[in-house]
Amino acid sequence: MMAAIHAARNGRRVILLEQNDKLGKKLFITGKGRCNFTNACDTEDLFGNVVTNPKFLYSAFYSFSNQMVMDFFEELGLAYKVERGNRVFPKSDHSSDVIKVLEKEMRKQKVEIRLNTKVNDLILEEHVCRGVELAGGKRLYADSVIVAAGGVSYPRTGACRDGYRFAEHAGHRIRSVQPSLVPLELHDPCCQELMGLSLKNVSVTIFADGKDVYSEFGEMLFTHFGVSGPIILKASAYIHRYLEQNLTLSMDLKPALDSRTLDERILRDFQLYQNRQLKNSLDKLLPKALVTVVLKKSGIDGEKKINGLTKEERHMLGQTIKNLSFAIAGVRGWDEAIITKGGVDVREINPGTMGSKLVPGLYFAGEVLDLDALTGGFNLQIAWSTGYLAGISC
Repeated sequence: MMAAIHAARNGRRVILLEQNDKLGKKLFITGKGRCNFTNACDTEDLFGNVVTNPKFLYSAFYSFSNQMVMDFFEELGLAYKVERGNRVFPKSDHSSDVIKVLEKEMRKQKVEIRLNTKVNDLILEEHVCRGVELAGGKRLYADSVIVAAGGVSYPRTGACRDGYRFAEHAGHRIRSVQPSLVPLELHDPCCQELMGLSLKNVSVTIFADGKDVYSEFGEMLFTHFGVSGPIILKASAYIHRYLEQNLTLSMDLKPALDSRTLDERILRDFQLYQNRQLKNSLDKLLPKALVTVVLKKSGIDGEKKINGLTKEERHMLGQTIKNLSFAIAGVRGWDEAIITKGGVDVREINPGTMGSKLVPGLYFAGEVLDLDALTGGFNLQIAWSTGYLAGISC
């Protein structure tokens, strides 16, 4: 939609082909239906939140920056607000309002919108893109074709691998396509005991074959299959290259306390409960659901009375609280992935135009490219910026 608007504003006759029965199905569900459409951070942070190929986006982000995106939508009549983490939402909290203003502007710019229209393939003649072939065999010829088919996440929105198929037909390489910004599955029966437990102010570290590959502090959530929440979704964007290795999630439940201070805190609590069983003496220190799991992982008998604990057992308890570990089985699937990692190899795309370096007349924009970022409006900013460049360049 962004590419179509700017191509039309640039004097092109534009036809937008959409296989769904309505526009913006994936946009509709972003930000839990509120559509976090960009981030109001400074430019350095914009690049800092791009995980894959940030340097490729230099021209795109400076040609159509986050501030320009906000101005663009405001000019179309969409009021917006900035929330925690500089996340930008429509003031109405309705993603449908973002889609409405884009559709209204496309119609104003006389973009021809064809819904329920499936594209079979690109028309390639003498290594030049001449248009597209539709389902049923009908051909549409054009001077330029922009492939903005998105990624594979949320298949219920119609997301599929067509964009990659078109790119491969044109001779482009596809970097490994995997779900990202997605929960993690754990190899541990303790997940069932912890299901629904939400933790704030915890520190997590992920190890691949014993090597520290990711660390973050913040909020997370236990589920029936493993873990989710902000710091876990972020982790998924970084660990794909290590999925063939032995992955371990280590949690520091008390990151504000070093080991010595934590031991002093445990001692103080224990002095209050000399005759209690250990399992009934940790409520001030840990959420109740975690007590059983921590004791199980530490190998200490929870039935033991506090006055019968050894110094070594107390130290083991502290170590477990500072290093509660779980084996990671992998990441969840496409239905739960916010975005797609991987896609069309950007080394074969002109970063100043989004045009193919291999096939004249062919352009790419958005999630179909090997570009991905963290949550917070950054992935949609990539879509707007690359769509804008493709639109003005085609």
